[in-house]
Amino acid sequence: MTKAVRDLKGEDCSIIALDKFIQATRDSGYKGTASAISELVDNSIQAGATRIAISVTTTEPADDGEKEIEVEVLDNGCGMDPFTLRQALRFGGSTRFGDRSGLGRYGMGLPNASLSQARCLTVYTWQAPAGPKKSAGRARASEPAERVYVSQLDVDAIVRCEMQEVPRPEMVKAPPSACVGASGTLVRWTRCDRLDNRRVSTIVRKLEADLGRRFRHLIWKGHRITINGDAITPFDPLYLHPESEITGGHLFGEEMRYEVSADPIDGRKTGWVRVRFSELPVHEWHKLSNEEKRRIGLSKGSGVSIIRAGREVDYGWFFMGTKHRENYDDWWRCEISFDPILDEAFGITHTKQQVRPQAHLVEALTTDLEATARALNGRARKAHLAVKAGERFSEAERMADERDHLLRPLPTAADPKSKGLMKELEKTHPILRRGAEAKPGRYAIVEGAVKDTCFFNLAHDGERLVLILNPDHPFYREIYRPLADGDSPRDQQLRAKVELLLLAAARSEASARGKDPSIARHRLEWSNTLAAFLNDK
Repeated sequence: MTKAVRDLKGEDCSIIALDKFIQATRDSGYKGTASAISELVDNSIQAGATRIAISVTTTEPADDGEKEIEVEVLDNGCGMDPFTLRQALRFGGSTRFGDRSGLGRYGMGLPNASLSQARCLTVYTWQAPAGPKKSAGRARASEPAERVYVSQLDVDAIVRCEMQEVPRPEMVKAPPSACVGASGTLVRWTRCDRLDNRRVSTIVRKLEADLGRRFRHLIWKGHRITINGDAITPFDPLYLHPESEITGGHLFGEEMRYEVSADPIDGRKTGWVRVRFSELPVHEWHKLSNEEKRRIGLSKGSGVSIIRAGREVDYGWFFMGTKHRENYDDWWRCEISFDPILDEAFGITHTKQQVRPQAHLVEALTTDLEATARALNGRARKAHLAVKAGERFSEAERMADERDHLLRPLPTAADPKSKGLMKELEKTHPILRRGAEAKPGRYAIVEGAVKDTCFFNLAHDGERLVLILNPDHPFYREIYRPLADGDSPRDQQLRAKVELLLLAAARSEASARGKDPSIARHRLEWSNTLAAFLNDK
């Protein structure tokens, strides 16, 4: 145990008053439980882990009858040797200090994050044994680890001056059952007194939402993160990625790229900043209930997602200049990704929870980003005005529904391909989902990507017929969009007639499916011919 440093008068003059430092540190740095656990996930990913299992459970009641919550984070990373484990439990003791290649740089994450939430931190770690007996590649994930080392930090012991240095790691004779596989690390929080909530279900629900957004890019790349056995679903605040929980946004413009100096004084070191915007579907989503808008992150969700090394470090109102946030700004999103060489320019803190952009970075980005934000705000405003004048498609949908009884009934059965397409549409267009907020009637019109070059597609599940307009086809750009954006009554009437024309074509194809397989090929040929006639080039 290290002795306190004292001067000639016997007074303690060590740089850190350890007992007070540990208590003060618990009050600084982390916004909440999700931020603290994100630090542990960062460590796992930097250790090469592809599987990270988080568990939040309750222990047996103590003497006072109250259950305590325990948190564990288990990974299949490279593990640590005893020296590295001991260093990892020191504040600033990282063996990767200053390394920008991963998610962490300062070695504060493990002890600082853990003790911000719990009074006791215990770490078990193991590595693949050397030699011909067993290699990392041949070891089974279910096999118990052979040599597991453990060490811990205990706030109460530190405050009582009973723990003044990190305990030397010891090999565990009977390690926890979770310590399996060739290598890995198990971090355990006990005596958790500062978690955001006291109910396991609430903690888990909030973790799923926060971690799904922060680590979405890494999950899409193949990392698997679970909470109490359930895989976290990535959430894309831009609503663009096909594997996100909710999709339906459209990329607005091209990705913008900026080469920015890491140091405004020394311009030799530069890094890239990449910016992209998405526009959300006002016409399809505006009728969602307030509860549903909150659930999918639409209401009061406007902002900019800041991504470092594939991990979100902040979400807020950045680089918007003099533009103030408005309700219409809920209908677009922005994502900014940057190279780690620009950490100082973005003002990244050691907790990786927020950014404080420096002046030269603000100057480089704000003009373009503010102009784009104002343009998207204006587009959202115009779309809402059009909605107030009358829901888009509603007139054509209503007229088709009213006249449907005059026609031969459509088949009540649908082929599996059409049913699958309908399920995809329900995912990207929540208004099509069954329930009180769904579009009434048997007809619906939406906009969405079409897999081929057709200017429209259709889905029929035996009950509803959905017409899908392809926004990438020249017909949409040259004919339909000008009518849809037009404010005059004549434009609105003509648009409804065009929609009825397309609904009639879709209905005819739906009635002939299974009888005439060539009709789909005819639609494709028709679309390609129309594109050739309409293209200016």
